[in-house]
Amino acid sequence: MNTGLLLLRLVLGLLMAAHGSQKLFGWFGGHGLAAVSGMFESLGFRPGRFFASAAALSEVGGGLLMALGFLGPVGPALVLAVMIVAAISVHWQNGLFAMSNGIEVPLLYATGATVLALTGPGAYSLDAVLGLAPLWTPAFRLSVLAIGIIGGVANLAIRRASARKPAAA
Repeated sequence: MNTGLLLLRLVLGLLMAAHGSQKLFGWFGGHGLAAVSGMFESLGFRPGRFFASAAALSEVGGGLLMALGFLGPVGPALVLAVMIVAAISVHWQNGLFAMSNGIEVPLLYATGATVLALTGPGAYSLDAVLGLAPLWTPAFRLSVLAIGIIGGVANLAIRRASARKPAAA
């Protein structure tokens, strides 16, 4: 089980960190923060640079925390929040499958992150090495996940409110 959790953490966490690096730095064929900020503006997230930075930092930070198995459910909750926003604001209207830009990929990331938050990072993690694993009780894990969900939904609510406002002249 510990080897399986390590593999899941490394693949999911490093892919999520790379995905965020595309937004933040333009690495791995990404567009970088300036272009992504404009896309966020077009989706109703204003100011675009703030929301793009927050999303990219959540993806990089959450992904690295998951890959390292550090700080229990915090990394997965960051990823869950960002994937909720991505699934609803970008992918929802396109259906399920990735082939049509549907919610498939954010759903997989969100599900994997949730599984890691609920199971814990396993024995091959920084949390285990540093003796932090006992801190992440089931109630704490669920609370942190709930905060991630609330954060994602709050971002969507802010988007919808700002999208209704007319653009300043």
